[in-house]
Amino acid sequence: MENHFERAFNIMENEGRGKTLLLHSCCAPCSSACLELLHQYFQVTVLYYNPNIEDEAEYSKRKAEQIRLLEQTGWANFLDCDHDAAAFQAVSKGLESCPERGERCYKCYALRLEKTAQLAKQKRFDYFTTTLSISPYKVARWINEIGYALQSKTGVRFLPSDFKKRNGYLRSIELSKEYGLYRQDFCGCQFSKKEREEQIKK
Repeated sequence: MENHFERAFNIMENEGRGKTLLLHSCCAPCSSACLELLHQYFQVTVLYYNPNIEDEAEYSKRKAEQIRLLEQTGWANFLDCDHDAAAFQAVSKGLESCPERGERCYKCYALRLEKTAQLAKQKRFDYFTTTLSISPYKVARWINEIGYALQSKTGVRFLPSDFKKRNGYLRSIELSKEYGLYRQDFCGCQFSKKEREEQIKK
């Protein structure tokens, strides 16, 4: 099986220095360890595009934490965009009963990565990638499959990722504590929230 993290590290070391990278971020805690690594090589801009978070208050809270982390660390610039909950509702229609890490999640990864790739092309970034693979609950193989397909479609290079490697996920927990970041206990969509609530009840 291809080691996406090692491949990404080789790109960073040999090709990435000084290049621009558009990093899709799902939340501040997950972005923390990714940014700590990536900003050493790339000129990073964070895109907070997460239409899966349907609750406006939750969306705004997570976005504010993302901005606060960037202001405190100086690790990246921030690219704002609209909260487009209708986009996630459209791709998840008919998949409401899918479990986490199922087809609905695949479509959600694709939705967010496609937006990132489109903006990377529009704004002439050298690379694009996402923080999603830092989570042990996300399927890195799917994320990279989608990323490479979008590279072929847009012409913008995709930085492969499996940021949970080399204790990336554990480092994100440490950094979250260090910066006092709000760590949610569900992915963001109503389905993951419901599943989490059922787990707590059990």
